[in-house]
Amino acid sequence: MLVAGELDRLRVVLASASPRRRELLGLLGLRLEVIPSAFEEDLDKAAFPGAAAYAIETATHKAIEVAGRTFGAAGPADLVIGADTVVEDPSGAVLEKPADRAEAVRMLAGLSGRKHRVHTGVCLVFPKVADPKLGKQPYVRQLSETTVVEFDALRQEVIEAYVDTGDPMDKAGGYGIQGAAGSFVKGIEGCYFNVVG
Repeated sequence: MLVAGELDRLRVVLASASPRRRELLGLLGLRLEVIPSAFEEDLDKAAFPGAAAYAIETATHKAIEVAGRTFGAAGPADLVIGADTVVEDPSGAVLEKPADRAEAVRMLAGLSGRKHRVHTGVCLVFPKVADPKLGKQPYVRQLSETTVVEFDALRQEVIEAYVDTGDPMDKAGGYGIQGAAGSFVKGIEGCYFNVVG
């Protein structure tokens, strides 16, 4: 177990360009190096038993890709953190970032007045640690967190006005709960910060 101050001596890399993830991990006191993943995030959603499993696998690909690029004069990172957040709409479809304005409007209209799930998959890669089962490096741990969010019924003009702000375009499901879209939320079951990212 690490004691106070020891974590500061470790090289911790966040495999994401997300300012929200960086901020959340910073609130924990982690000093992070940010190396955004180059993974294409093009996995076949139909190949997974559910949205959470899809998010975990995407996070794993991100973390492993970045872990492979952290080798340098000081050696590999001590820990690489990968994460992926997706929204599962009421029909079970996985919603990532909208491709355009029309898709953002469709996503939000589909969530209006209904409950949906937000899944964050997390992968922790320890490049210097051997996996006890495989006997070789790296040691990889995966997990996910799910939060249920319920939206109020949204008028079309409200959806379109929100989409026109541009805020939905870099967020899974087309909304950010920490911003103006927080006013859409009628209820939440689970961790708020999981929805933030």
